[in-house]
Amino acid sequence: MDVLSDVLRAVRLTGALYFDVSAAYPWIAMTPSMKQIGAAVMPGAGHVIPFHIMVSARGWARPEDASAPAASFEPGDIVMFPHGEGHLLTSDAARWECPPGDPNFYAAAAESGEPFTILSIGGDGARAGFVCGYLGCDASPFNPLLGALPRMLIVKGQGSDALMKELLRAALEQKGSGKAGAATVVARAAELMFLQALRQHMDSMPDSASSWLAGLRDEQVGRALQLIHTRPKADWSLASLAKQSGISRSVLAERFARFTGEPPMRYVGRWRMQLAASLLTAGSSIGCVADDVGYRSEAAFQRAFKKYVGVTCGEWRKRAQNARAAAASA
Repeated sequence: MDVLSDVLRAVRLTGALYFDVSAAYPWIAMTPSMKQIGAAVMPGAGHVIPFHIMVSARGWARPEDASAPAASFEPGDIVMFPHGEGHLLTSDAARWECPPGDPNFYAAAAESGEPFTILSIGGDGARAGFVCGYLGCDASPFNPLLGALPRMLIVKGQGSDALMKELLRAALEQKGSGKAGAATVVARAAELMFLQALRQHMDSMPDSASSWLAGLRDEQVGRALQLIHTRPKADWSLASLAKQSGISRSVLAERFARFTGEPPMRYVGRWRMQLAASLLTAGSSIGCVADDVGYRSEAAFQRAFKKYVGVTCGEWRKRAQNARAAAASA
């Protein structure tokens, strides 16, 4: 069991490529907050992550509100804003003034039905290019990945990696082909690029890092996470999880909380509710869902779901149906 892939699958990660940008020095591009445009570009997604594949572009990136320092990017890098803030990309570290992005422009691009929206920006200097896309996923009931990611993430050299180049080439070709299934190919390529980027980010984190992603690398916490995700319906207790992880209860409790921010058994409960929410969204009966996530009675499961999620199973299912209907309409 690959825990990271399991989480991405459970939170229903999907991707789309939208803009093929041709830029000429000096250039600057502004993307609005996903609170403004997320529903248009990724209908039905609970959370939207914008990303940019820097094919031949070199420059600087930062959140729109300058709450994080600017960072440089090179050709082949992937620039992401995991929390969905509005942000700026620029060819010049001293040039950040830019008109606000127009949400209507993104809505029109989403509704156009065109393979790509082609953009030309900047002056008349050296040429550069990048591709812009979006990743949609669930933020609730429980997505442990989002809190583990920084506000801005620049993953070095992924776009020049042989696999990433092939994924991007295939996505661009399919996006413009109009063939049946092209949208699925593009979505899967974007998801694989994101997974590769996350793995590189994990490898580059310092040994002192303390987050859910860092916990996956830790021998003891990683083993516990593997057990939870491999057997989510098992009758786990702190004692049984510690025993199978090969450490004492006190050590597991301390280390697990340090990396994930919560006790092991709360994590078990919240992860079961994420799985349950996905099953309810897919149309499974409450009784079947209860059994699938390890509850011996439907009543106990429904109480736990309301406790962790804040709404009843029926209310959750209704919200999910409404979101699906909105996505289908879009």
